[in-house]
Amino acid sequence: MLYAMILVCVVFTSTLSGVLGMAGGMILMTVLVLSLNVASAMLLHGAVQAMANGSRAWFLRRNIRWRLLPLYLIGAALALAGFTLLAVVPNVGLVLLLVGLFPWLARVSGRLQGLDVTRPATTIACGLIVTSAQLLAGASGPLLDVFYLRAPLTRHEVVANKALTQALGHVLKIVYYGFVISVSSDLPLWLFAAAIGCAVLGTRLGTRLLERWNDADFRKVSQAIILIIATYCVGQGLWMLFI
Repeated sequence: MLYAMILVCVVFTSTLSGVLGMAGGMILMTVLVLSLNVASAMLLHGAVQAMANGSRAWFLRRNIRWRLLPLYLIGAALALAGFTLLAVVPNVGLVLLLVGLFPWLARVSGRLQGLDVTRPATTIACGLIVTSAQLLAGASGPLLDVFYLRAPLTRHEVVANKALTQALGHVLKIVYYGFVISVSSDLPLWLFAAAIGCAVLGTRLGTRLLERWNDADFRKVSQAIILIIATYCVGQGLWMLFI
């Protein structure tokens, strides 16, 4: 029953991310850390999200701005190097708290609201900060969204470019937890394969639904959903840390 619930959640969250370009990974991370140990959650989440985001980037590949990728990778490499030196494995409560705090910090900070991922220095900072968040909290979609709020991009470009960078970040997360930290998972291999298949299915459904939206509604609804989920994560994280 637990594995079946996880697979259903993968389809739902991948579809949601296919429409909004975010939120699905954060919901899935919340479900996994509440159901599994942190090591297994990080590895399964990384595999699912790498495939979900990778397939979404492929489906929307005509909308990718490739010039952003080299600078983003510089920031991501710096983050991975730093975490490799520290070898950090967070606890469940901290993961949930960080996942929930990122979008709220982004909304209350005027400076963060003015970030634009198409600017070179901001692109490097995006790679560094977002990859660090992925390695520490598992999901970083809400934080990545901060760099796209003021970017002169269409909804298709936002979803496509976020998908590409998120896919790379989740691959780095697998490398970090699977090889640098060398954690092992007690989950069966068939679950990883089934979850990856569900991720592709949900992603395809989501990208089809994206065509029915307009840019204004896309930004309005995505911001509202992400803050609702973030509030729950903060509350659950604080409960697990202090109660």
